[in-house]
Amino acid sequence: MRFLLDTNILIHREDNREVPAELQKLLRLINQIGGSAILHPESIREIERDRDTNRKEIVKSKILSYPFLEKPSDYSRDDGFMNVVGKPSTPNDHVDNALLYAVVRNSVDYLVTEDIGIHKKASRLNVKERVLSIGEARQRLQPFLPSEIASHPSALKVEFVYNLNVKDVFFDSLRQEYPEFNDWFENISREARQCWVYQQSSCQIGALLIRKIEIEAIDAVPPLPKKKRLKLSTFKVESTGYKIGELFIKLAVQYCIENSIGEIYLTHFTQAEDTLVDLLVEYGFSKIAKNPRGEDVFLKEVLIEKQALSGASPLTISKHYWPSFCDGPNVTKFIVPIRPAYHDRLFVELKELVTLFEMAGQFIVEGNTIRKAYLCHSRIKGLSPGTLLLFYRSQRKQAITSIGITEDVLADVDDKDAILNAIEKRTVYSEPEINEMLKKHLMIILFTWHFYLKFPVTMEWMRANGILSAPPQSILKIPHDSYLKIKAKGGLDERFTIN
Repeated sequence: MRFLLDTNILIHREDNREVPAELQKLLRLINQIGGSAILHPESIREIERDRDTNRKEIVKSKILSYPFLEKPSDYSRDDGFMNVVGKPSTPNDHVDNALLYAVVRNSVDYLVTEDIGIHKKASRLNVKERVLSIGEARQRLQPFLPSEIASHPSALKVEFVYNLNVKDVFFDSLRQEYPEFNDWFENISREARQCWVYQQSSCQIGALLIRKIEIEAIDAVPPLPKKKRLKLSTFKVESTGYKIGELFIKLAVQYCIENSIGEIYLTHFTQAEDTLVDLLVEYGFSKIAKNPRGEDVFLKEVLIEKQALSGASPLTISKHYWPSFCDGPNVTKFIVPIRPAYHDRLFVELKELVTLFEMAGQFIVEGNTIRKAYLCHSRIKGLSPGTLLLFYRSQRKQAITSIGITEDVLADVDDKDAILNAIEKRTVYSEPEINEMLKKHLMIILFTWHFYLKFPVTMEWMRANGILSAPPQSILKIPHDSYLKIKAKGGLDERFTIN
């Protein structure tokens, strides 16, 4: 497996500063699986432009220890590629295009970069699953590692702000943006403000979300009227690859539902290439105003006026108005049986039998995600984007536990790399599991998780109420009236169903 390193990764690795711990771990993992970290010949040209002569010479003296990509293809001759990425306007654009073209031409397996612009181009080129941040690359390697090597992040914790170390380097960028940050931090500590925090093994903060319930108007242009809202005072993630940003949104929405809060908002100095903004927009936040400081105000309505969604497709509602979803009579519904081992990895909160706010010990990546993937051997027809999925935990605890909406279905997949690319950043199946599953017809279901049922609907109850006569052995289509019975029994919140 070959990993092409972007120049910005290279400079972090080879200049005279301390090597970041995350990058050290990635390079060690690549070595452990017998892979190789390689460079693109264009990287040397980028290094030549470094105005720091001392650093440039240090980097140049060390890059010979890395292999270079052999005879890279010329992207400028590929009209299809050029139509997507455009003609480079700067030398940096040229290098970015050259790196991406190595992925497009399958000269390498993955490109590792922290450059947001490259990630956006990768999306347009349909290779986004093979262009990874350092954290994502580490997570991508987990299925190839022996179980004693593979590890997961420590649990996300609910904590009081006053127990955080304000001198942590995690806060340095916030101090630069907000000169009064330390005073503000002291004030909210005295208020006993709470937060969700992930601390890395080094005890440094890797991700943080500080929250506050407000009932007031928002000073902005245009102004926002007085209303009960959840303010995300600080939303920052440095530990990439664990989907913690997605988990933060999941937590915030659940907190609003449990506390009858209709809106979530935050203020943010938007950058040219901004991963936080991309994440917010993906889950239904909109930039609606600008405050006196010059920050953009992003707001998400948790409770949507159903009339406003009239005419929107089930897939659009699921993607842009999450957690609301469409479940009317025209939406096809399926029961999806899942063995406990896979069910408990996809829906980890249910495995632990705790709420989102009581998680202890460890969490795993697939439990953090809102968008997930499931692999099975079903040959069912009719699964398509927008269909409703009722996930059924088989064997001992026989019950429907969770609701999801189909994003896409990939049938007859027989290539292991294609599978890993399809499920990347959504879920983790080990290499031995995938090899075993490939012995039969394989289907990949990409879906968005929406809700856990308040009251899991047992097989015993479904048999007694004429929904099923026996436990489902494969994916099973059910009529709308059966779904309505399950919906009522499960205590699904009608405020979030569009029908």
